[in-house]
Amino acid sequence: MLAIGVDIEDNSRFENKTPNKDGKFLKKIFTDTELNYCFNKRFPAPHLCARFCAKEAVVKAFSNIYNNLIPYSKIEIFKNNNGSVGVNILIDELKKYKILLSISHDKNKSIAFVIIE
Repeated sequence: MLAIGVDIEDNSRFENKTPNKDGKFLKKIFTDTELNYCFNKRFPAPHLCARFCAKEAVVKAFSNIYNNLIPYSKIEIFKNNNGSVGVNILIDELKKYKILLSISHDKNKSIAFVIIE
């Protein structure tokens, strides 16, 4: 194991966010694929927040092994066919690392835990 990262946030941080009203803010953090996934849910806030937590956990983990700050928009969280989540790093020099991710959310909080090998 090379590094770990964790983050927990209140889902309220993303309540009432919409692509029309908050598009510029959302595009700084999320990819189009992530936004489409989250805004196709009945309640997008916990899904947005969980992905934000995942990105923050990835940034924290990489801060131990990579000298540059990774923009959130260069980290994409996706669902695998089996329902698990994965991470796609959109920076070539970081694609060599294996990233293990677990996210969870409930009504009020979201959390993510990352291990980088």
